[in-house]
Amino acid sequence: MSVLARVGRAALALAEFIGSSSALIASATGYLVRGHANARRTVAQMSAVGTDSLPIAVVTLIFAGMVLGLHTAHEMVRFGGASFVGGMVAVSVARELGPTLTGIVVAARVGSAMAAELGSMKITEQVDALRALAVSPVQYLVVPRLLACAVMLPVLTVFADVAGTWGAYLVATAAGVGPFEYLRSARQFTDLTDFFGGLGKTVVFGVIIAIVACQQGLATRGGATGVGYATTRSVVISIMLIYIANYLLSALIFRVFG
Repeated sequence: MSVLARVGRAALALAEFIGSSSALIASATGYLVRGHANARRTVAQMSAVGTDSLPIAVVTLIFAGMVLGLHTAHEMVRFGGASFVGGMVAVSVARELGPTLTGIVVAARVGSAMAAELGSMKITEQVDALRALAVSPVQYLVVPRLLACAVMLPVLTVFADVAGTWGAYLVATAAGVGPFEYLRSARQFTDLTDFFGGLGKTVVFGVIIAIVACQQGLATRGGATGVGYATTRSVVISIMLIYIANYLLSALIFRVFG
């Protein structure tokens, strides 16, 4: 296949993804605005996104915070800046580390499961059965997942922020930073903009994860192999979009309000 043909196929695939994702967001938003959300299915999805993902999110952020605290404390104590360690860690976790890593963990764990579930329903014609029963697949399948991700990702991030800061605290105090010095620095250098700015980003991350997973699942073709491809694409695309959105949102939020 020529290079031009590959570029053309990639451009068509990108246009198809953007178009179908935009239509999915518009349709799901319309149902949400009209209050057409199934409470029982939404709560079940919130449990899958939040409660079931909490252990891996907390463990990830504890050790990420410990690594951050290790390097930060080592260098700052070495140059006499131990009083800045707590603030540097807390700001880094609240603004970037907590939201981004939580989004990636949820994309890998929950987004892949959503894509696989909807992909299996698509190839077994369950989605077509819903349409035959006059039930909208977007309202029945997409809206609960979208709402659950947008609501529960900020909640997960709160726990992740605490876990990351606590992990860094353990390592920093062992490296020579005083416990009260660490806490005083964290209180001094962080404010509500850092905390709520990070949480605001996770709402967008949640929407990205849900829409990409549902779009890939509902577009599945080719049997079991297609489900595997859709699952992989869902995770890869979600993580890439989370990184892009993280930069754009950080530049907007912390430049305007920081």
